[in-house]
Amino acid sequence: LAQGTSDGKLRIKPPKGDTDVVVRTITIAPGGSTGWHHHPGQLVAVVQAGTLTRTLDDCSVEVTSAGAAFVEASGGKHVHVGRNLGTEPVVLYVTYLLPKGAPLSIDEPAPACAQG
Repeated sequence: LAQGTSDGKLRIKPPKGDTDVVVRTITIAPGGSTGWHHHPGQLVAVVQAGTLTRTLDDCSVEVTSAGAAFVEASGGKHVHVGRNLGTEPVVLYVTYLLPKGAPLSIDEPAPACAQG
């Protein structure tokens, strides 16, 4: 379905206890956004098409293009938003490692540095 290469080591830490493993395809239209959120577990994502721009809770920005992979860590909230600032859809293949019964993501307000 998709293949990506990470820059550096992938640090995977599944939750303690029973773990739900969920695989999804996510498509973000040009100009679209995931909204601010965090994940109760960890995920591994491959960008199959387009370029994903993620803004983190400290307002730093990470840009990931097609053919690249990344991990979003668990522990703490790690609030972030993913945006498609390009002209073609962003297609992600995402594998979630979640505590059993946990939601895929939890909506959050934008951090103070992103408001105003």
